[in-house]
Amino acid sequence: MATEAAPEWLNKGDNSWQLTASSFVALQSIGLVIIYGGIVKKKWAINSAFMALYAFAATLIFWTLWGFRMSFGDPLFLDVVGQPDFSVLTQKFMLAEGFVGLYPAATLVFFQFVFAAITLVLIAGALLGRMNFKAWMLFVPLWLTFSYTVGAFSIWSPKGFLFKAGVMDFAGGFVIHLSSGIAGFTAAYWVGPRIPKDRESFPPNNIIMTLVGAGLLWIGWAGFNGGAPYAVNIDSSLAIYNTHLCTATSLLVWLCLDYMKFGKPSVIGAVQGMVTGLVCITPAAGLVQVWAALIMGVLSGSIPWFTMMVLHKKIKFLKHVDDTLAIFHTHAIAGTLGGLLAGLFAEPNLNRLFFGDDPKFVGLIYAIKNGRTAAGLHQIGMQIAGMAFILVLNVVITSIICLIIKIVTPLRLSVEEMTIGDDTVHGEDAYAVWGDGETYEQSIHGKQLYPSHV
Repeated sequence: MATEAAPEWLNKGDNSWQLTASSFVALQSIGLVIIYGGIVKKKWAINSAFMALYAFAATLIFWTLWGFRMSFGDPLFLDVVGQPDFSVLTQKFMLAEGFVGLYPAATLVFFQFVFAAITLVLIAGALLGRMNFKAWMLFVPLWLTFSYTVGAFSIWSPKGFLFKAGVMDFAGGFVIHLSSGIAGFTAAYWVGPRIPKDRESFPPNNIIMTLVGAGLLWIGWAGFNGGAPYAVNIDSSLAIYNTHLCTATSLLVWLCLDYMKFGKPSVIGAVQGMVTGLVCITPAAGLVQVWAALIMGVLSGSIPWFTMMVLHKKIKFLKHVDDTLAIFHTHAIAGTLGGLLAGLFAEPNLNRLFFGDDPKFVGLIYAIKNGRTAAGLHQIGMQIAGMAFILVLNVVITSIICLIIKIVTPLRLSVEEMTIGDDTVHGEDAYAVWGDGETYEQSIHGKQLYPSHV
């Protein structure tokens, strides 16, 4: 029965799932905190993990103040970005029915926050091991405000110009992954590289911890793609299944390619293959059939592998930019691939489940089959247009942000700070392995020799 706390418009099942999906996506950011802490050199474990945790926390503040309304509010100009206001701070707005779904706006605001947060966390992966933490503290709110909100409004908001034009991005292949991959690569260019010693050798300090984080990232993706329909429905179920199938296939393909080229099955390689599978299926998860998800897994495990392991070593500019965790390949390349394949494989009935009864959303192979080739080619064109918009937006805005921050504080740590790592940046070490919490290596604090034991 309807009550003041549960009005007639509230669907408790949808609301429960949306909050659960949001929590899953939030755990993905924590998974990345763990991955970053384990996949880098020991001297960077704290800094890398904390860059991710800071981004998660800071994003929530600025998302609440103006980010959500800029991403999903009333248009500010040209249907590109929304008007910033403080509506989210009001009880009236948060407890009223959201603009999608049969649940309060508070649920929708939180669900979209965890997507915004993980985008910033992913960007950090390209900058580990040398970015000035003060510069990172400034970068997060600036990039969220001037880049993420524009991409989210344009492609995801029902009022956005690319959404109305027909760009398909089921759960963030463009808005999150292509965006973070391009922004991370661009920021890495402006920040500059790690010291030569770290670029030449950057072994993980804890692969088991990396695998734990990877597991949280993978399982959390059930909320990432399963929450995209904004409801507990059959499309949500299919999206979750397609996500796991594509990911498992991608991991195995990447593993086999590593085996054939290097003679050993790489654990880190398997994690990369897992990530590219998750990213590739994201823009298409609830729009394609299971057989298409399988094909996408094969392609996401092979094409990004080729760009990372072969092309990267041959293209001078790619080698010049120090993208620490290869975010460009795992997110920009895999997100682009997924967006194109969504335009190819999107099935009309599934499109109707997600987008409603709008004939402009159609995969090329089904358009050809149904005698609507022009519509299918138009869909591919719109996918390319959406990708081009996100690419240009992030190159330009990220560059401007980095150049502005550079006026205020250095983007890059000093050579001494990069040589020592966590102890000089945070005054802390990840692992206490000597005496009463002292590290074996000499500390930046005085650099004195440890007293001998009597």
